[in-house]
Amino acid sequence: METQLDTNNSRSKWIGTSNRGFAVQAVEELRRLFTGLKFSYLMPAEVFMFDVPMAKEEALEIINRDMPMFLRHLQPVDHEIERAAVDGDQQDTEGQDEIASEDASNHVDLKALAQLLAEQYTFEAGEKVTVQVRKSEGIPMAYSVASIRETADRVLHEKIEAETVVRGADRIISIYVVEDMMFIGVSRPQENVSDWSGGAIRFRKEDGQVSRAKFKLLEAEYVFSLDFTQYRSAVDLGAAPGGWTSLLLERGLDVTAVDTGTMDPALMKNPKLKFIRKNASSVKLAEHGFDLMVCDMSWHPKQTAGLLKDLLHALKYGGTVIVTVKLMNKKAFQTVRDFVRILEPELQLQGAKQLFHNREELTLFLMKK
Repeated sequence: METQLDTNNSRSKWIGTSNRGFAVQAVEELRRLFTGLKFSYLMPAEVFMFDVPMAKEEALEIINRDMPMFLRHLQPVDHEIERAAVDGDQQDTEGQDEIASEDASNHVDLKALAQLLAEQYTFEAGEKVTVQVRKSEGIPMAYSVASIRETADRVLHEKIEAETVVRGADRIISIYVVEDMMFIGVSRPQENVSDWSGGAIRFRKEDGQVSRAKFKLLEAEYVFSLDFTQYRSAVDLGAAPGGWTSLLLERGLDVTAVDTGTMDPALMKNPKLKFIRKNASSVKLAEHGFDLMVCDMSWHPKQTAGLLKDLLHALKYGGTVIVTVKLMNKKAFQTVRDFVRILEPELQLQGAKQLFHNREELTLFLMKK
């Protein structure tokens, strides 16, 4: 049975996603934005459903005005399809892409999905559409996630005449599956916080990549709408073995890397790299020598903030700081407030986000006044 949700604009329903273990913080941020918010978990500590007493457009305006740090992804819920029961001996076929589409498409759930998409949605000529499908862990399914996506793609091509793409869509159809229900919503990419499915930004590991820490800085560049090629010189504090340094070198910057550890030998051959093998707290840097300062160290937040403050003389006015802040005691909001307070008024916070590639930490983007 398909249900269209409240059409009188009195409430809107959403699915929110955080990094695993941080849904409590994401919900708390949303509670501060919306009086009367109701929520329930779809996947413990990671994915949750919530509804608020206002229309989609108004809710989106509030969220975008004060973007939560721990909300990684947002999906509107416009329709719900009640799923047919699955016998206990039926196997979950997720990931088995070889399943025959013609067989899967006869399942009652997929028939209902196809009917809903054909009847409820229209797209403008030439619009590009991405279909993103997720499901809660461990639920029984008689068809694969790939079959859900194939069903939606088929309807988009045959009935709606929309062009389906993997990236660069004008609109996203989001489908989330739980044991007894399928939730469907359509949105613009910018309305989902992240245009990646579930906010899970995937970068391909490269041959010879120094470390996976590089992905954190790549994601920060993307999320904060930065372009590192526009910078000239950077200092990387706590650089070894060189994951962040390698990205900055690829972007063409002159990089000064500081660490007591050793850098990757391949990086040391780069003429644009200067390596200072010292503890970052004892290094001497020239005044106004850099327009970018990055730091990804496993220090206590107050120590990291103190280090940055001591070295701010080396950053040009208008320069950028990208830093990870470790959440050692899970008091996330107080940790960020204390961290920023130490650096004020010289640095002004531009953005704070727990990125997909963060773990027990947040990434902050600050600028020097």
